[in-house]
Parts: sequence; C-alpha cells; structure tokens
Amino acid sequence: MSKKLLSGPYLLWMAAFTIIPLALIVYYGLTDKTGAFTMANVMAIATAEHSKALWLSLGLSLISTVICLLLAYPLAMILRNRGIGKGSFVVFIFILPMWMNFLLRTLAWQTLLEKSGVINGILTALHLPNQSLINTPGAIILGMVYNFLPFMVLPIYNVLCKIDDNTINAAHDLGANFTQTLVRIWIPLSLPGIISGITMVFVPALTTFVISNLLGGSKILLIGNVIEQEFTKGSNWHLGSGLSLVLMVFILISMALIAKYDKQGEGTAF
Repeated sequence: MSKKLLSGPYLLWMAAFTIIPLALIVYYGLTDKTGAFTMANVMAIATAEHSKALWLSLGLSLISTVICLLLAYPLAMILRNRGIGKGSFVVFIFILPMWMNFLLRTLAWQTLLEKSGVINGILTALHLPNQSLINTPGAIILGMVYNFLPFMVLPIYNVLCKIDDNTINAAHDLGANFTQTLVRIWIPLSLPGIISGITMVFVPALTTFVISNLLGGSKILLIGNVIEQEFTKGSNWHLGSGLSLVLMVFILISMALIAKYDKQGEGTAF
C-alpha cells in the first residue's frame, strides 16, 4: 500500500494536465454553444477551407518526415559504425538544439531567410540574384526539418547501437553485399526506431502553427493555424476542439503503430 501511495503525485499530475484537458476538448468538440450534443464541429473539417488546410498540413508533414528519415538514417549509421557512444560530444551536439527554445530556433531561420536576411545578403555581396525564400512552403518544410530532425536521429541511432556486430559480420560472411545487408538486416532490425522517429516527427509537424506563422508569414494556413485562430481570435472553442479531435485520430494511429512495432520501447528509450 505504501508503494501505491508513491504513485499519487504522478496520478494527480496526469489527471490535472492530461485527462482533464482531453476531457474538456472532447466536451467542447462534441457540443455547441448551448451545450447540446452535435457532430458539426468535427464534420467542419470537410469544408473547403478546413480540408485544404488539413491536406496541406499532411503534405508538408509527410515531405518533412521523409526528408528527416533520409537524412537521419545514414547519419545514425555513421555514428554507430564509428563507435560513438551515447554520451559522446558528437551526440551531445545533436541533443543541444533541443535545449534551446523552439521559438528562438524558428526566429533564427526567419532572420536567415527573409528578403533582407543573411542568405540574400550573401547573395547580394556575390552579385547573385536574391531569392524569395520566406513565406513559402519550402521555408516551412525547412523549419520543420531543422526543428524535428533530432527526434528522428536519436531513436534510430538508439536501435542501431543495439544491433550485434556479429549479425552484420555473419551476413557479410554469407556473401551479402551492402545493399542486401541494409535491406535484410539493418532496416528490419531498426524498424522500431524508424517507426518511433516517424511518429515523433510527423505528429508535431502536422500540428505545428508556430513554424508556419513565422516562416510562412501567416499566408500559408495549416490546420494547426486554423485551430489556433479558432481558440485565440475567433473565441470558438467548440469548433477548435472539434478540429482538434480530427487531429487526435492521427495521434492515435501513431500510438498504435508504436505499440505494434516497438513493443519494448527500444526506439523511445535513450
């Protein structure tokens, strides 16, 4: 009984900051201003404005996730093959940006990409034409990749470090080349880290609104921007909560994938 009492603060924390807020979202999302039950807030995702924002968010998030995966997997393999430990300075460099404020990191890219920013300043000094980098989907993707890349690298690297060298050597002894080893050994054994990394990048990229506000100039509306505006500017908590419930479907799908492919938490533990 005394051990069970030790879980009291954790249960209280979970109830206050997880269960109750989620319950409020569900309540507001499934009711109207009179308190009557309705599905109109959820079905509002089918309107032209909201569906366009959702599909754009899905597209940009998917592109960002694929780019992060293509960059993170080779990098994780290099770190693993060089025998760099989890506590090394190189790994610390990848973790360090995560300690910096998310808003500051995004503002730094705004300074770099704006019309009178650092990049165009360098191009002007080299007598090259300036580029319209800010307020574009490409700028948003760049911001997503920069901010969420560590969340892809670390789970994959963590799983790769647990693969026994003898397994790789056995594949080579049996005549497998690098491609065959990658497809049949590396990728299947590192699948828990890949799934965890995809989830940890795709979900925040799908729901973000800060990156699109700063690097998209509020001209490119993602579904996160729509929800944020409904809560802050429109004061329509019911519609904002209904749209949030739609995004929760993608979060639940991600949790189901992790539960299926990473049952032992290999990709999430670091």
